[in-house]
Parts: sequence; structure tokens; C-alpha cells
Amino acid sequence: MSKRSCLILAATLAASPAAAHVTLETKQAAVGSYYKAVFAVPHGCAGSPTVKLRVQIPEGVIAVKPMPKAGWTVDVLEGKYASEYDFHGSKLSSGVKEVTWSGGKLPDRYYDEFVMQTMLTDVLKPNTILYFPVVQECESGISRWIEIPAEGAPHSHESKSPAPGVKLMPKP
Repeated sequence: MSKRSCLILAATLAASPAAAHVTLETKQAAVGSYYKAVFAVPHGCAGSPTVKLRVQIPEGVIAVKPMPKAGWTVDVLEGKYASEYDFHGSKLSSGVKEVTWSGGKLPDRYYDEFVMQTMLTDVLKPNTILYFPVVQECESGISRWIEIPAEGAPHSHESKSPAPGVKLMPKP
């Protein structure tokens, strides 16, 4: 093997753990705006196909509308918000707290995306990262992408089970 091939292989292996978890496609969004959350699922659980994806909706994210996915059932769990939010002149005190896609089958060798439209309320703090904990269930096994760094700690891709996050930008 050439030196160049070894370097490419080493770089690929080093990058693999960071790319191995569920992530959000769009890495930044402004508070007080709509956000299309696209969750990228790059693999199953240790070779087993993904059969369910559950996404927890963080406080301050409202008006959640999941996108239907052919071959999958989409369900929402609704509940009370910790606060009341203004949404186009109406007050919202409850809404979607979790979205689940199930009934499909995503083989380990394939990649897919799960999408929802959201509203990032203007009470969210700019220049922070907003995390969406995700549980990926497979025919055999579960991957919990739920680790959220302590407030003020940097987001680390070195974590074994990082929750997908989006950096919140100031309102335009």
C-alpha cells in the first residue's frame, strides 16, 4: 500500500466515528424563524436495520410538523409546554413533544433522512446549541443519540452518543 493510500485510509477511519451518529443537515438557524430539521441516519445498529426513529422536541421549539415518509408511519406525542409561546398572534401552551417514525426498514448499508418543519421561538438563546435527543431502534439493538454537554461546555463529536444539535444564531 502506498503512503498516500495509507494516509487516505487513516483519515477515513479517523473521520468515521464523527460521522457515525444521527446528525442535523443544517447546522445553524436563527431564533424566531422556521427551521427545517433534517435528521440524517447514516447506518443501523451494529449492522442491524433501523426500524424506528424517535426525536424529542426541545422546549422553545413549536409548530412542529413532521414530513410523512413512504413506507413509514409517523406519530406525534403532544403535551404541555413549560411556557406559553406567541405564534402569529395566538398563544400556544401545548404541542408536539416527540415525533416517531416507525414501521419502515432502513438497512444498515443505506442512508436516509427524516424531516420535520419547526418554529424556533425567539425566547431561545442565540449563540448556543439546541439539541434534539434521538433514539434509533433497530431490529436488533438501540442507539441512543441523547448526550447533551453541560451548559457552557463545548459540543463534542468525540462523545459516544451525541444528540444532534443546531447552533442558534441571533434573530435577523
